[in-house]
Parts: sequence; C-alpha cells; structure tokens
Amino acid sequence: MPNATKTTKPAKSTLAETSNNLSAAAREKSTRLLNQTLADLIDLHFQAKYAHWNVCGPTFFAQHELFDKLAGEFFEPIDDVAERIVALGGIANGKIHQAASVSQVPPVDVPKGELGWINTLIKQTATIANAVRSAIDATAEGGDTGTSDLLTGLSRSLDKSLWFLEAHTRGN
Repeated sequence: MPNATKTTKPAKSTLAETSNNLSAAAREKSTRLLNQTLADLIDLHFQAKYAHWNVCGPTFFAQHELFDKLAGEFFEPIDDVAERIVALGGIANGKIHQAASVSQVPPVDVPKGELGWINTLIKQTATIANAVRSAIDATAEGGDTGTSDLLTGLSRSLDKSLWFLEAHTRGN
C-alpha cells in the first residue's frame, strides 16, 4: 500500500481586503486577540455595573460610586478596540451573546462581606489586565505595533483600575 500524504491548503483568510501592509497572518492574530479583549471589556463593564447595582452595606455609597466610575472606564476603550479590529479587516464580535460566550472574566454571584464586591472586581480586572499584557507581546511579535500600542494604553488603564480596587484592601 503506497504511503499517501495529504496536502492541505492553508485556510483562506476571512479578513477583508485592505491596503494595510501587515501580513494577513499578523492581522488575523491581532483581530483574534482584539476580539477576545473586546469580549472581556464588554463583560467586565457589565460586571462592574452589576456590582454597582447590587452593592450594599456600611460602605455602600463609596463602593457604589467607585463601581460606576470603573464601569465607565471599562466601557471607554471598547469603541477603539472594535474599530481597530475592523481597520485590520476583521469583524468586531461585540454582540452581548458573543462576548458572554468567550469572555475570560471570572463569573460571580452576589458576594458576601464588606469587601466582597471589591475582591471580586480585583480578581476580574486582574484576569483581563494580565490577558491584555500577553496580547501586547503577541501583537508586537507579529509586527502589529499599532495594536500593541492600543493595548499598552488599555493595560495602563486596567492597572490603574486595579490599583483603585486594591487600595480598599490595604492598610496604612
């Protein structure tokens, strides 16, 4: 029996044509990572809103205000991320069900204790901040410095939000 070898063609790119001179492989990698970031930001925004709506206890007002501020900060970069995906020839998968199906944000029920919501949002924000740092390196390695730069700004913003949350758990 002869040794049969299969030859497979590389998958055809699903990206739209563009005059952007990044390779299709780099653009595909970046759009995949950006779509993950988009899903994570959408979910993180709504997790902060969920905390904002449901927090109670002796520090209610301070946490209620903080969570609303953070929800706005998590929402702010969504448009830039989605537009970068499309600029690279991709499709921004920003529907709620799309985001929910792939989000890396750890799920939460209503946490207990005065710092329950704070600790939950720390874990969620850190998860996404760490994923964004990995995406910075991956897009830079692919030669997509534009996406890497966008993600670097997002990383700084997420780190600041994480600091705001963690400051509530630290003593003097």
